[in-house]
Amino acid sequence: MEYKNFQTFSVEIKAAIAWVTFDFGAVNVQGQEMLADLSSLALRLERDRSVKVVVFQSANPDIWVCHYDTNLLRDMSEDAVSREEVKLLDLQAICERISKLPQATIAKLEGFARGGGHELALACDMRFAARGKFKFMQMEVGMGILPCGGGASRMARQVGLGRALEIILSARDFDADEAEAWGTINKAFEPDEIGPYVETLANRIAQFPAESINACKQMVYESIDKPIDEALKAEAYWLYQATSKTPAIKRFTWADEQGAQFDLDNQRNWNTMVMQVQDIQHD
Repeated sequence: MEYKNFQTFSVEIKAAIAWVTFDFGAVNVQGQEMLADLSSLALRLERDRSVKVVVFQSANPDIWVCHYDTNLLRDMSEDAVSREEVKLLDLQAICERISKLPQATIAKLEGFARGGGHELALACDMRFAARGKFKFMQMEVGMGILPCGGGASRMARQVGLGRALEIILSARDFDADEAEAWGTINKAFEPDEIGPYVETLANRIAQFPAESINACKQMVYESIDKPIDEALKAEAYWLYQATSKTPAIKRFTWADEQGAQFDLDNQRNWNTMVMQVQDIQHD
């Protein structure tokens, strides 16, 4: 699979990780060019099980991804649309497609991510931000609209109702430490720490079976909106999707035959042993 001919970012594949680096104009504006590139990228990733992790980063030292192109927003209808007639917006559709990729997705945030840029980050599985560089904002209420790239919907699921409404209705900047405390990112780092952490995490995840990564993702996302009894059934369903396509049974057989699970030292050393067991593959 080739990852070339993008206008707004470059892609480097290394050790089952796709490093996607935004580099488009002065501010990485989120216009039709970027949406087209993201759609093309998603199409390739959906078909490529050799890539297990995708990291989105920026070549711009100040900005991760700018807000949605305001020229496109000028073309919106001023007439109200009924629920029966309404359709997904382009940004909503692209962000949803990114969120459903079979790979683990990580937003490495070392600059501003406001409006649609922040909504793209929210569509990733994990987000890490650099102190002193990262800020996010949902400014839409001040412009007379609302976050419409999944920001309103995903924000409430991420941080809870009250915090989501404060973020959306205040239309102010939040820094990395506030983002960590409120739950819009996984963790805040000093600028020199974020790179090594994300690289270590991505490389660790990339050692695991592609179908297991996908099953874990799909199950977690599916469980959010389901009652617990339905979520547990979905969990069982995705378990069998994984065992049918990964060397899981061979690995469990090894653990049983070698007595590995009954060894106290092994129980103390699962952090390392889970990596060693990756050597056991399908015949």
